[in-house]
Amino acid sequence: MATPLLLGCIADDFTGATDLANNLVRAGMRVVQSIGVPDAPIDCVDAVVVALKSRTIPSHEAVTRSLEALRWLQAQGCRQVYFKVCSTFDSTPQGNIGPVAEALMQALDAPFCCVTPAFPENARTVYKGHLFVGDVLLSDSGMRHHPLTPMTDANLVRVMQAQCAREKVGLVDHAVVRRGAEAVRSRIAALQAEGVRFGIVDAVADDDLRTLGRAIADAKLVVAGSGVAIGLPQNHGLQPSASAAQLPPAQGTRAVVSGSCSTATNEQVRRFVAAGGAAFAIDPLRLAPGDDVVGEALAFHLSFRRKPESMSSPLLVYSTADPDAVKSVQTRLGVAEAGAMVERVLAAIAKGLVDQGVRQLVVAGGETSGAAVQALGVRQMRIGPQIDPGVPWCHARATACDADVHLALKSGNFGGPDFFTRAFEVLA
Repeated sequence: MATPLLLGCIADDFTGATDLANNLVRAGMRVVQSIGVPDAPIDCVDAVVVALKSRTIPSHEAVTRSLEALRWLQAQGCRQVYFKVCSTFDSTPQGNIGPVAEALMQALDAPFCCVTPAFPENARTVYKGHLFVGDVLLSDSGMRHHPLTPMTDANLVRVMQAQCAREKVGLVDHAVVRRGAEAVRSRIAALQAEGVRFGIVDAVADDDLRTLGRAIADAKLVVAGSGVAIGLPQNHGLQPSASAAQLPPAQGTRAVVSGSCSTATNEQVRRFVAAGGAAFAIDPLRLAPGDDVVGEALAFHLSFRRKPESMSSPLLVYSTADPDAVKSVQTRLGVAEAGAMVERVLAAIAKGLVDQGVRQLVVAGGETSGAAVQALGVRQMRIGPQIDPGVPWCHARATACDADVHLALKSGNFGGPDFFTRAFEVLA
């Protein structure tokens, strides 16, 4: 058996997994991200992040897949399990955060579990149990228009409790956190005495997350965004190391495939196109009749690459749209079918681009990233340098294309306005 893992992670989407792995690497851990449950032990690492595509599937399927990942991690002797959820707590009143967290808690026989999506470095903070995105409540942010998981309540105690069938949810507020790890542990004990087994934890600064990390050093389970990851390697005597993020030199041409309709990605697309970047827009209404949009996009790419000056320039293929346009498409095609069709098409385009020589690929959107890496046949990724908080470059073998590629899997809400151009500058 491989050396026992210090930390075993289960992520509910692929970009979130990369976000978590990025923070662990920055804090000194050697990390491999697996696409799906590995089929063999992984040696010479401190943590493995198992990336699932389970955020928006039926909750019973999400539970089954998460427990399968847990069994593999337990077989590797992992000391602590980290269920990674989105920093905007993407979910519906039915789940999947609550059902999966309850199932993991039961399987691990964990007496209590701290929960927080806070990531202050990326403008995600929790205060009095309420999640803020930048300066506004989650319910006032662009997430209220999310096509699959609209977030209309910022009170995470209430959101989590609605999803939990068995366990009570309480709060570890900032007044406790700022008093230190021992105060957090005392509050946990008090909540347990009241029959509470999940505690939403406030965090408004990175030091709050480091305090929480110390407080839960011996916890069997934590449910969090990627932020808490900065506070866990310290429990094992690990320190940041630049060598942990080294990747092979980048080669080949560059492209961006974007399926996210988040506010941040909408602005990134707008900025790229306004600056004169080559872009091909996908019209979802053309997919249902069976139009060969994939072929058109790949032909556009080949035509673009015939220009000598284009070899170092990225090409953007996108289905990004504003909320009103998304609702119009969903009304005509149905919410699930509209999303699934766009994912399939963008994944096929991503594979076609790599077949045509793209070796540096940015994919925007959690669901789009999941579909793309599956189409590429990626099974494991080595985590490299950070582009923006929560988004690193990675290196992987795309078995479906018989090629090595550099990938950046970006959550829709992450990254600055110039992300689609600056990402390649970081890699260069």
